[in-house]
Amino acid sequence: MRGPQQLKDAENHWETDIGAWFPGERVVFRGKDLFHELGDSSWMGLLLFGITGREFNDKQIRLFEGIWTISTSYPDPRIWNNRIAALAGTSRSTGNLSMASAIAVSDALIYGQGPMIKIIDFLFRANSRYEKGANIKKIIDDEIKKQKIYGFGRPLVKSDERIIPLKKLAEELGFGKGKYISFLSLLEKELLDSKLNLRMNIAAMDAALAADQGLDRRQFYNFMSLCFCIGFQTCFIDAFSKEPGTLFPLKCNKIQYEGIKKRKWTDN
Repeated sequence: MRGPQQLKDAENHWETDIGAWFPGERVVFRGKDLFHELGDSSWMGLLLFGITGREFNDKQIRLFEGIWTISTSYPDPRIWNNRIAALAGTSRSTGNLSMASAIAVSDALIYGQGPMIKIIDFLFRANSRYEKGANIKKIIDDEIKKQKIYGFGRPLVKSDERIIPLKKLAEELGFGKGKYISFLSLLEKELLDSKLNLRMNIAAMDAALAADQGLDRRQFYNFMSLCFCIGFQTCFIDAFSKEPGTLFPLKCNKIQYEGIKKRKWTDN
């Protein structure tokens, strides 16, 4: 068993760490009292404080909220990760399981969190070279030789309907001319003029706006990890409100079965 001094040492350790709960007394959140110093924080402000250790002003918090609202809050069960949440609803699973599974599939390589990490990495790397005098075309050509450029291009359609409203919000808040968002425009112009003819997509704008507010690659990833949840919730609720199994029903004769052939059972 722990003695009194060991318990006191453990308490001091947690108090100086990222946070701790002191039963019946208080909660320490990154060195601040949750109830008395952070009690007036918005949920988004507290989330960002937990991720970065920084306190953001009201305009910055509104920008981060807008990134989530405009970029990822689509209540359409046809969208890849929303479909998981909706299928959980139609199969009568729980809301928490639907959210957890949908978040898990968002942690992918070619969509969701994977490209988000890659585009902010590219922005940091490319802008650093540009500030040292490298040519935009040279930067893009070198990048393409190593890997695809994330944040540009989009399946199904060429344009991204989210760019204009998010850009408008950023400009209204005074964040439309930051270093990375301005550099992103230079990249897009070069890619549009090239044989690739690629426009930026919303992941690139999200990353640039976050980078302009001082988020690093890991902080950006953590910030975006819950960004699809409104779509998950609404799709789950909608599917749960209908008859079980009616979401995306598939006829048995549409399945190409290649297993053991049908067998007949006879009495011995």
